[in-house]
Amino acid sequence: MAFRNVTTSDRGAVRTLTVNRPDKLNALNRETIGELTLAFRQAAQDDAVRVVVLAGAGDKAFVAGADISEMTAWSPTRAQAASRAGQELMLTIERLGKPVLAKIQGYALGGGMELAMACHLRVASDRAKFGQPEIGLGLIPGFGGTQRLTRLAGRGAALELCLLGHQIDAARAERLGVVTRVVPADELDATVDGMADQLAAAAPLALKGILDAVIEGAECAIDQGLAFETQGFAIAFSTDDMREGTGAFLERRKPSFKGS
Repeated sequence: MAFRNVTTSDRGAVRTLTVNRPDKLNALNRETIGELTLAFRQAAQDDAVRVVVLAGAGDKAFVAGADISEMTAWSPTRAQAASRAGQELMLTIERLGKPVLAKIQGYALGGGMELAMACHLRVASDRAKFGQPEIGLGLIPGFGGTQRLTRLAGRGAALELCLLGHQIDAARAERLGVVTRVVPADELDATVDGMADQLAAAAPLALKGILDAVIEGAECAIDQGLAFETQGFAIAFSTDDMREGTGAFLERRKPSFKGS
């Protein structure tokens, strides 16, 4: 289906979702959050899609935050609903069962940083900027920023960025673990395409197993996480992809994974 604020395009098994509000620096309003949630759910249900790339339109911003003009009239009840809708989008991305790559060419601030952190891999241009500036508005992050930033970068960095509200460059974001890789701006597209192609050629069920084990395991005690990993490892041995992968290795050929 067509969206007003999100564009979709497919390149083989890679689907790219682009937040398309460049005149607003791709700020997240209520409509855009709803469209992204639906677009990701559609990607999850489409067996032809193995990888999703999330991008922002234009050169300036990935997503520069929430749409402040929309927020000024919110009541506490409305703000609570908006927070839950934003968190639902982030959880949909995080638990998609397929790898999601964020392609970050510019500002990823507030809700934009929260959106990026929900993705499994985050590749940034060396010109990108990150931050949780909500404190300057008399607010706190509402789309999962306090939680994911703590898990990615640690308590000290999360407190620094959320309490002071300042921006950091891509190099520091990479050191903190907020960004997976930083590349020169003119190499961003090729780098993301190469990573997406590599993931699209991998075994889909094994990718899902890794995502599940890492994401679920991080939320429980290590013995529970190890049990979850063992279960996923055993399930992999029931798949045709495992037989294809091991067979291709022994035959010294490139495997062709079908997701079965």
